[in-house]
Amino acid sequence: MIEKTLKSRKVFRGRLLDVEVVDVLVHDGRRSVREIVRHPGAAVVLAQLVDGRFVFVRQFRKAAEKIILEVVAGGLERGEKPSDCARRELVEETGHQAAKITRLGYVYPAPGYTDEILHLFYARLRPGRGECSPDDDEKLEVVYLTEKQVDSLIKSGRIHDAKTLSAWLLWKSMIRT
Repeated sequence: MIEKTLKSRKVFRGRLLDVEVVDVLVHDGRRSVREIVRHPGAAVVLAQLVDGRFVFVRQFRKAAEKIILEVVAGGLERGEKPSDCARRELVEETGHQAAKITRLGYVYPAPGYTDEILHLFYARLRPGRGECSPDDDEKLEVVYLTEKQVDSLIKSGRIHDAKTLSAWLLWKSMIRT
């Protein structure tokens, strides 16, 4: 069942990700080719205010060609711990700081073609809010939602983002109970 790598070559090196073409030997001895997106991973944060509301962001995602409502997330920098990335992204995107951060787990968003791992966290926030400092190419709108509103948006099919759905499900099953 495990595939043996015969040869690997990088065909694209980007700012965010790399792409490799990998020749493999499959379970029955035949050769095949895999195209793999290499990604450093990301931290995902489901953040909750003291008053119980959740902090989401709305932003345009070019690959989807849509404005997406999602939880805070961002890519890991070289050598950065996922929990540190989660705290950094929370401040950058929303201006909020975590009083306590809890690891919910991790998910592979698309294991058929990428090695990316999304590290999922739940954060209880400190009161107050500082300045946002999103990346130069990011335009975000911070949105505050109650648990009931989030559930309604999910049930009505208005939240489509896999990392958001994963974080919400894990929070519901691990933290909220």
